[in-house]
Amino acid sequence: MKNKVSSFYKEAVATVDAGLRKYMLKVFTHMSLGLGATALTAYFISTSQPIMQAIFSSGLMWGLLFAELGVVFYLSARIDKMSGQTAQFCFYAYALLSGISLAPIFVLYTGESLASTFFVTSATFLSMVIYGYTTDKDLTGVGSFFTMGLFGLIIASIVNIFLRNSALSFVTSVIGVVIFTGLTAWDAQLIKSLYFEGESEESSEKKSIIGALRLYLDFINMFLYLLRFLGSRRD
Repeated sequence: MKNKVSSFYKEAVATVDAGLRKYMLKVFTHMSLGLGATALTAYFISTSQPIMQAIFSSGLMWGLLFAELGVVFYLSARIDKMSGQTAQFCFYAYALLSGISLAPIFVLYTGESLASTFFVTSATFLSMVIYGYTTDKDLTGVGSFFTMGLFGLIIASIVNIFLRNSALSFVTSVIGVVIFTGLTAWDAQLIKSLYFEGESEESSEKKSIIGALRLYLDFINMFLYLLRFLGSRRD
């Protein structure tokens, strides 16, 4: 009887582990494809001077930013009521819009510095994902702390648009790297915990999209803040 219970337990654990690996792989696949779509879009937009001028020399840029925010808010608010395919469409639409808005970095920074910053960001990001995924420590408090810090960072960044203070810009860059490093670990743990709610395959697909979006935002923002330190501007 004891052997049967032990065998059943091992099979149950193996099933959960296999399901969790499949779910996490889906999250990272969506995130990676989203990052790829953003990078390719940004690069190709940056190679066309007429398109760059049409977007960034007019009010179209503000419309683009509001569109990005709209997609994120819509996806987050309506995720429970939309299908998995619609959630995917919204996520990749956001990735493409982000690519358009990020096109200037290919003009402002050298390719070498962009590549080196990408690798530093990737190493930092992966280490925090692994920590968040494997740690037994509850990171809820950490996540709440960094979320509050994020609101403060947004306010400070908006204020500095008008002040144009280099010291404040440096401080917000440092804080930004710290905040998104911490949020990456918390998001990894949160995404893992959502799997154990044990809902339908359709729900699992939508959760993987939301998880991919959270990690995508962590990576992009960490990259942009690190770029302020590691990026070399073109002459």
